[in-house]
Amino acid sequence: MEPAANKCVMVIDEALPLGVVANTCGIIGLTLGKHIPEAIGPEVLDKSGRAHLGIIQIPVPVLKADREKIRELRRRLYGPEFAGLIAVDFSDVAQSCNVYDDYIQKAAGVEESGFHYFGIGLCGKKKLVNKLTGSLPLLR
Repeated sequence: MEPAANKCVMVIDEALPLGVVANTCGIIGLTLGKHIPEAIGPEVLDKSGRAHLGIIQIPVPVLKADREKIRELRRRLYGPEFAGLIAVDFSDVAQSCNVYDDYIQKAAGVEESGFHYFGIGLCGKKKLVNKLTGSLPLLR
């Protein structure tokens, strides 16, 4: 992944409580990292010689939107124009399950329109990511 040509963002539901925001960001971040391992830099040594695992080499702004805007973003991601983006969503359906097999079963029984998205992580060509999220403010 060429850092200058690519961008990663997270878009989080601004109405969520802080603990759910943190959980959503953690889950999205871990999943993005799995799908873009080349974006993670090498281990770093500090002056004391202690190792620190590599982190993502590009900034990952955390943006905010309301529930409907996030649903609209997710809907647009199903279109062919954005097929090249890596998109990770986290929803109430996933959050309500403690065991992954339960999530698989529960998701299979819920129409996409029944998902309440807590957040979406996007990574890919900067131009496409900006087209979807360029007007969204930072989550503060």
